[in-house]
Amino acid sequence: MADVYDKETRSSVMQRVRSKGNKSTELRLINLFTEYGITGWRRNYPVKGHPDFVFLKKRVAIFVDGCFWHGHNCRNTRPKENADYWDKKRERNILHDKKITDRFEARGWTVVRIWECELKKKNLHETMSRLLRFLEL
Repeated sequence: MADVYDKETRSSVMQRVRSKGNKSTELRLINLFTEYGITGWRRNYPVKGHPDFVFLKKRVAIFVDGCFWHGHNCRNTRPKENADYWDKKRERNILHDKKITDRFEARGWTVVRIWECELKKKNLHETMSRLLRFLEL
């Protein structure tokens, strides 16, 4: 189906779309926190860099990154149409993630990045072991 907007109008519309977080992965992690008895976390804490979860007392920031958007090649899915645009978009996201990680670490925080695929059942044991190590539980 053809787009109802011309290219410039579509671009303008899409630029105004802002993400509110990947709710399914965040909710999955909240369920895991409950299941493992992990407490002391805050969600959507208002700090520059916008981690998904923070543990203020331990100074740990957790980011749950979508595999496609943040450059993880676990599924090896890449759009065939407009491939240059999507490659550059992912590269910008990866660079932005690195800057945010560096900013938090410079402030003395530990940054934990969890890939979307690491929240799947087959990867949970390893993911939770790693997370518990960072939280020293």
